[in-house]
Amino acid sequence: MGEPEVITLQEGTIPDIRKSGNYALIAITKHGVELARRLQRSFDHADVYYMSKFARGDESGRNIQLFEGSVRLLFPALFPAYDGIICIISLGAVVRMIAPLLKDKKTDPGIVVIDDKGEHVISVLSGHLGGANELAREVAAVLGAVPVITTASDVQKTIAVDLFGRRYGWTWESADKLTPVSASVVNEERIAIIQESGEPDWWTYPSPLPHNIRVYKDIPTALGDEPQAALVVTHRILTPEEEPILKNGVLFRPKVIALGIGCNRGTSSEEIAAVIRETLEELQFSIRSVKAVCTIDLKKDEEGLLAVCEENGWPLVCYTPGELNEIPIEEPSETVYKYTGAYGVSEPAAKRFTGAKRLALVKKKSGNVTISVGIMDFEKGSGSL
Repeated sequence: MGEPEVITLQEGTIPDIRKSGNYALIAITKHGVELARRLQRSFDHADVYYMSKFARGDESGRNIQLFEGSVRLLFPALFPAYDGIICIISLGAVVRMIAPLLKDKKTDPGIVVIDDKGEHVISVLSGHLGGANELAREVAAVLGAVPVITTASDVQKTIAVDLFGRRYGWTWESADKLTPVSASVVNEERIAIIQESGEPDWWTYPSPLPHNIRVYKDIPTALGDEPQAALVVTHRILTPEEEPILKNGVLFRPKVIALGIGCNRGTSSEEIAAVIRETLEELQFSIRSVKAVCTIDLKKDEEGLLAVCEENGWPLVCYTPGELNEIPIEEPSETVYKYTGAYGVSEPAAKRFTGAKRLALVKKKSGNVTISVGIMDFEKGSGSL
């Protein structure tokens, strides 16, 4: 792994940054760097920035960017690029640095400040619309810190619909219902949350869910209770019988699908992409819930596979033959073992990543591609990239 590039900050110049996530984490002290690296493990969609003098040597592989010079000069690049900026810097310093960049609460990013010991997490700017309040609570939950939130609307301790699951990369459909469903939540109407998949620990308050919100495991049961609004978290395409739940509801897509892929050398990206689309359609799964593509390390340079992952923003997770052979599979193949050293590729790769004992699709051969599909088992702590 080569030496990471260092951003040199200069007066009058907006630095070039590599943005890949929704949030930026900034640290300028030794203890702050420790906190930033710790937080990055829980926030998949965060880019970390810290001073080059604290480099560990693993920054390139962890999407960490180093800088030298005054951190004040980094903010003009970060402000328009990120939804939220988490600063492990003193509150007064942050206020002075962001003051010249402020526009309005509809466009400013959420700003959160953490003290150097990680004891308090303060929502500073764009508390609700910018998501800083929710972000502060989530950061505090990871660190075991105290969230400091001062906006009046958040004292209700209820769900911010437009931020629901954002920490985990959940995306929403039926965005036109965000406003009416949010109004239903704030007005304490009867709310159904139906969660079929995804991270279970989305409630970050120490108090129980509000009395008007009830969690269901399936849509038919929720429909039977006739809620006034709903939040549906699933990787599935809803059936016609289930769609009435979205009359006043928002559909969230958690990142839970792992695609185990094996393919012949030189298989085109078009063929791989077509097999993925067709398979997900057959399973009635949403492509927006795909979290990763998993395969054997012999395929880490497979151009077609890399192209599909890049086009969709999916990480390619590669395992050694030994790691794949540790996983019990239903259809071991001596032929595959002869050529790869593993008794299977797509099936054990999907199982290893998801932690699931049973797959949604064990193995399907289509042309030059073999595909298996697994759903994340969060109870087993799976899915680490």
